Amino acid sequence: TSGPVLVCALRGIDAFAALAAVLKGWAQGRARLSTGDTLPQAVMALTPEVTFRQAILFFTEADLVTGKARFCCLYYPQIVVSEHPHPTHPNLCFSYSVGESWRGRAESLFSFLQAGAQVLCTVLLIKPGVWSHSLPRILRNLHLEKFSVVGMKHMDLAAAAASRLLPSEVKQDPAAVEAHLAYLTSGTALVLCLQRPNAVKKLMDLLGPEDPKLAQALDPCLWRAQYGTSTVQNGFYGSKSYPVAVWDMKLFFPEGLCCAQCQTVQEEEV
Repeated sequence: TSGPVLVCALRGIDAFAALAAVLKGWAQGRARLSTGDTLPQAVMALTPEVTFRQAILFFTEADLVTGKARFCCLYYPQIVVSEHPHPTHPNLCFSYSVGESWRGRAESLFSFLQAGAQVLCTVLLIKPGVWSHSLPRILRNLHLEKFSVVGMKHMDLAAAAASRLLPSEVKQDPAAVEAHLAYLTSGTALVLCLQRPNAVKKLMDLLGPEDPKLAQALDPCLWRAQYGTSTVQNGFYGSKSYPVAVWDMKLFFPEGLCCAQCQTVQEEEV
């Protein structure tokens, strides 16, 4: 009560973990400061339920900013009740809509918080030699995990398309790139567009690490542990984030998705 505080509501992917990482960095930095220097004091909500209760305590619907946005850095002095989307950024950020009034959006963030996980689409590519032998089992597992298949096609990947699927660390090694491209273009792949709440994260959790041996050590039930034999022949490619999923959908399904019934697909013009 000794002075004013700044309260922020931040919206983003893996927001709780990202903001916690930022605050941990601040705490470590504070320990290294000289006596005359200071860093902001901050606290955060730890769960979606607490976030909702604190958001309605501090904000009204008219105060909250929604929609597609760009970001501005924000320093604050003592307290934050919030979420944050970017774990690698040294500061905290908030967003505001471009070309729109602060209070002009119709979307209700309170309703969004109460609604729970959003239905999203993601892309799963089953690599050559895997789907032709194991497709019924894979489809059954997708059904058990509550995925809906809203797009499916088999295709022979060109080298240019295959190279876009490679992890960034692989692209730094010319020999590894050559091995991956040779495998990805060696036969027909099956591309699926999948839909469910939190589809991107759920699929990545099911696939596991790129290295099947590491996946096997973590959990033998991970899909790459079951179907992969090496970092090259690891069975699957999956979209690692929602922006990547949108890009993948437009790459593999340029004709659109006839069965997808989620607002995000319509907003991204897939």
